[in-house]
Amino acid sequence: MPAEEKPIPPSEWQAIVENVPLVSVDIVVERDGGILLGKRENEPAKGEWFVPGGTLLKNEARTEAAHRVAKEELGEPVVIGECLGTYEHFYDISEIEGVDSKHYVATAYRCHLEHDNPDLSGDDQYSALDVFQPPFNDLHPYVEQHLDDL
Repeated sequence: MPAEEKPIPPSEWQAIVENVPLVSVDIVVERDGGILLGKRENEPAKGEWFVPGGTLLKNEARTEAAHRVAKEELGEPVVIGECLGTYEHFYDISEIEGVDSKHYVATAYRCHLEHDNPDLSGDDQYSALDVFQPPFNDLHPYVEQHLDDL
């Protein structure tokens, strides 16, 4: 069943982030022999190079969410390969005033872009998108977990 995106009022979103883990997907996009990462403009992990990802919507399958995240955050569709696994991400910061932590349960998928010459427009979540080549050094530990499982 396709998800319906209904905006969650800020007070309800605050209660959710404050009290429950967020179910999310991460997409590990392989490109040109490396991995496509975005430099985050928001918390958590602000200023870090990170894989695209996002929370699931009500009634949205994880693979549907991965396709939606790719279109929203990269401006391009992806082809989903294997599931890399499910990871827990714990942050001691949140984008919500008064909430001092955030917890994600994230399923990561290995992907590649659908088109050979994409127009990676992305969204305002990233200040830049770039392809990182191995060996992968000095990346966020949660990104390194995904890359270790490739």
